[in-house]
Amino acid sequence: MPASDYFDAILIGTGQAAPALAGRLSAAGMTVAVIERDLVGGTCVNVGCTPTKAMVASAYAARMATRAAEYGVVLDAMPRVDMQAVRARVQGIVANSRNGVTHWIEGMPRTTLIRGHARFEDAHTVRVGDRTLSAERIFINVGGRASVPEAIHGLPQTPHLTNVDMVSMDRVPRHLVVIGGSYVGLEFAQMFRRFGADVTVVERGARLIAREDTEVSLQVRQILEAEGVAIRTDANCITVRPHAQGVEVGVDCEAGEPAVIGSDVLVAVGRQPNTDDLGLDHAGIRTDAHGYIVVDDQLRTSVEGVWALGDCNGRGAFTHTAYNDFEIVAANLLEGEHRSVADRIPVYALYTDPPLGRVGMTEAQARQAGHNVRIGKRPMTRVARAVEKGEAQGSMRVVVDADTQRILGAAILGPGGDEAVHAILATMAADAPYTQLARTMAIHPTVSELIPTMLGELSS
Repeated sequence: MPASDYFDAILIGTGQAAPALAGRLSAAGMTVAVIERDLVGGTCVNVGCTPTKAMVASAYAARMATRAAEYGVVLDAMPRVDMQAVRARVQGIVANSRNGVTHWIEGMPRTTLIRGHARFEDAHTVRVGDRTLSAERIFINVGGRASVPEAIHGLPQTPHLTNVDMVSMDRVPRHLVVIGGSYVGLEFAQMFRRFGADVTVVERGARLIAREDTEVSLQVRQILEAEGVAIRTDANCITVRPHAQGVEVGVDCEAGEPAVIGSDVLVAVGRQPNTDDLGLDHAGIRTDAHGYIVVDDQLRTSVEGVWALGDCNGRGAFTHTAYNDFEIVAANLLEGEHRSVADRIPVYALYTDPPLGRVGMTEAQARQAGHNVRIGKRPMTRVARAVEKGEAQGSMRVVVDADTQRILGAAILGPGGDEAVHAILATMAADAPYTQLARTMAIHPTVSELIPTMLGELSS
């Protein structure tokens, strides 16, 4: 094999883990091949966090324009949303991010960015087009995509949208029907309602975002319904078919009309890994029943010298978990550490407005795990900062182990909840008792200042 086709390391995919890892490996003196078959930057940069949060910002501006009179601001004309301008802004932000990552990789010493689809030929050999590459170390970071289940009757025969389509929309749907009442679906539901669409969310379960505590789920529903989003839960048999007005979604709910007629339908019922066309079987790399690459707590696959990072390993579904995968692998491989996925504390956010910041266990999870829990709660109506901003929806809640005095988890649904929750995360990461945070003086007026107050009012 020509020497130019041998590398010290091969990285397949350019999601959040791969570029940073390539930088560390090249800085360590290794020759590195980075292979990307589509857009550099992966899901987050191109069709995930970056475009959606840019659209959330536009939707927030639209919402605040309609509420201007509440703040004593008089607009002389009715505000309107220019979706083509929204799209142009989003695409500009995405392009800058993608170009930045591309130039970063291309500027790394001893690193080659190769465009094409990589497929394994054996455990340490991949083919990209007519080129064969080999390395003792291979890192898979191929991400995932929206799941479009054929179990939804009629879906394959009916035009439908996924998150990829939504972030490039240059029009406001007349009536958007969202199948899936979880994180992705709810963000788009509120967003496009604020842009001016009628929106109906159809959820198979009894409530939205079922992994959250019931009280939090109910509050999110109330926030969305207050803005005019229709919610249909207990949709036990969802069907889809074309309709003269666009699409008919059969819901078979316990209450309400048996079908929803919309102009467009968004399918947001989960994700699946991009592992089905990598030739993993040729390398002997194990996957589970859902296609996720099986890894241990150090992200090692079933094949020596091959790691899987990011969404494709089933150990986390967020940009920050993918980046943490990089940190774990780099520390273990280059610094002789023994970091583990098992050590990290689950933390994430739902980017509705107000956002939901979540860390650790819910109350239900803590009780199910057998903890003797104490609960702290605080409605946002009793948080001065939220009231002053005119955004007093939601609440904050914390779960504490009564025996160890350690914080088990928290949920902050309110303005800045995604930021404020980090004070609790830091306390948990330090393995400090909740009393340490409860006795901490915080800045007034902030949302975070009520966290110590809440911790001082725990109940059984």
